[in-house]
Amino acid sequence: MVGGLVLLSLILITFSFRASSTGTLHQVESAGVTVLRPFEVAAERVARPFRDVYGYFRGLVHAKQQNGRLRLQVNELRQQALQGKSAQEQNREFRAQLHFIDSPLFPRDYSPVNTRIISWSGEFDQQVVIAAGSDQGIKEDTPIVTQDGLVGRVTDVTGSAAHVTLLTDESSAVPARDQKTGATGLVRHGEGEGSLLLDYVPKESDVREGDVIVTAGTQSKRYPSLFPGAIPIGVVTSVGQSDTALYKQIQINPYVDFSGLDPVTALITHKRSPKVP
Repeated sequence: MVGGLVLLSLILITFSFRASSTGTLHQVESAGVTVLRPFEVAAERVARPFRDVYGYFRGLVHAKQQNGRLRLQVNELRQQALQGKSAQEQNREFRAQLHFIDSPLFPRDYSPVNTRIISWSGEFDQQVVIAAGSDQGIKEDTPIVTQDGLVGRVTDVTGSAAHVTLLTDESSAVPARDQKTGATGLVRHGEGEGSLLLDYVPKESDVREGDVIVTAGTQSKRYPSLFPGAIPIGVVTSVGQSDTALYKQIQINPYVDFSGLDPVTALITHKRSPKVP
C-alpha cells in the first residue's frame, strides 16, 4: 500500500509538472486547495495552543538549565571572591610582619621564617601547627612571634611542619621583665581564658598597672634564655599583694590575639648552642 501511494504521488507530481497552468489538473488542485483551506485554518487554530504549551515547557526547561548554570557560576565567583579576600588579608598581614622584621624591634642574630598556621591542637586549642619545619631551619624551642609580640615556642618539629605551644598553655613559662622598672618574673598561664600572670615578682619590686612586660632575654651565660630579649608580651592590668604571700599577684593582658593567629614568624637563631658540660 505504501509503495502504491508513493507511486501514485510520483505520477501526480509528473503530470503536474507536465500539465499546463490552465489545464484540468491545476484546476482540480486549485479547487482542492480552496476546499481544504478552512480545514487548514481550523487545524492551525486547534494546533496553536498545543504549540504554545510545548513552547512554554520547552522554554521552562531551558530556563531551569540556564538557572542551574548561572548558580554554578555564582558559586564559583563567590569562592573566587572569598579566596581573593583571604589572599588580600593574608598579604596585609605578611606586610605587617615584614614591617616588624625591618624595624629596630626585631632581635639581632636572628633571621625570620614567615609561615602560616595550618591547624590547632592540644587541650583547649593551646597548640598550633605551622607550615614550616626543619627544612626551613626550625628546631625545637624556636621562638614564634607576630608583629604584636610573643606567641610561644616550637615543641615538636618535622621536615615540613612544627607544633607550637602557645604562651597561654599551662606548660608554658617565659622569663620576663618590666620594661620600665626592670623587675623580673615568670610569665605563665593565668586563671581566665587568654589571660597571663607575671609570677615570682618580689613584693618590694615596683610594678604598676599599665607597665609593658617584655621577654627578659639571657640574664646569665650559664642559663641562656630560649627567647631573645625585649619581645613584647603584654601590659599589666592589675597588681595585688597580700601580707602572707611572698610575691605580687600581677595580671597581664597579652598583646597577641591568640584567637586569630595567622601568619606567624619563626625566629631562627644564628648563635651556637651552648655546650653542655
